Amino acid sequence: MILERLELGPFASNCYIVADDKSLEAMVIDPGAQAGQILKKVKELGVTVKTIAITHTHPDHVGAVKAVKDATKAPVCVHTDDARGMESPAGHGMPVQPAAPDRLLKGGDSITVGALSFLVLHTPGHSPGGICLLGEGVVFTGDTLFNSSIGRSDFPGGNYHQLLSSIHTKLMILPDDTPVYPGHGPESTIGDERRGNPFLRTR
Repeated sequence: MILERLELGPFASNCYIVADDKSLEAMVIDPGAQAGQILKKVKELGVTVKTIAITHTHPDHVGAVKAVKDATKAPVCVHTDDARGMESPAGHGMPVQPAAPDRLLKGGDSITVGALSFLVLHTPGHSPGGICLLGEGVVFTGDTLFNSSIGRSDFPGGNYHQLLSSIHTKLMILPDDTPVYPGHGPESTIGDERRGNPFLRTR
């Protein structure tokens, strides 16, 4: 598996390019800003983008969706409970061009890229339609779970207790050695977060 992380935009949002190293078919996760940088990396890797997956529709994670979609013709996938945010993203003071989703996801769905397969975990709390993507031994957690932190729940549609429940019932059940690739900041593992994340210790 090819896996590249790009830190983009004024909020240092992580965008991931994940590709099957045999077919070179790729998925872009959360193209939040700087479409040119994303497309440049896609070209450098020699991959073909087949899917654009959105973990949630806050502007710092969808700011470059339309430009990447226009350039690659790849369909955009987002959870049905966040779909409206693709039509009229607002907040954070970031200008975002609307981009209609092509596929509405729900928990339990899968996204395939070449021989790679990722399970959609519905993890609301940061946003109603927040998702994580689990597959190939790793999990992409968007703004649900960070290295030593968790997502904010004070935005419209957020819910702190729901967020903690999502983390404990969907993520903390994974093996300790599962790499965690979050929407901001450095990677971690499920075990490191289980042992050291201060937001998870009191439960």
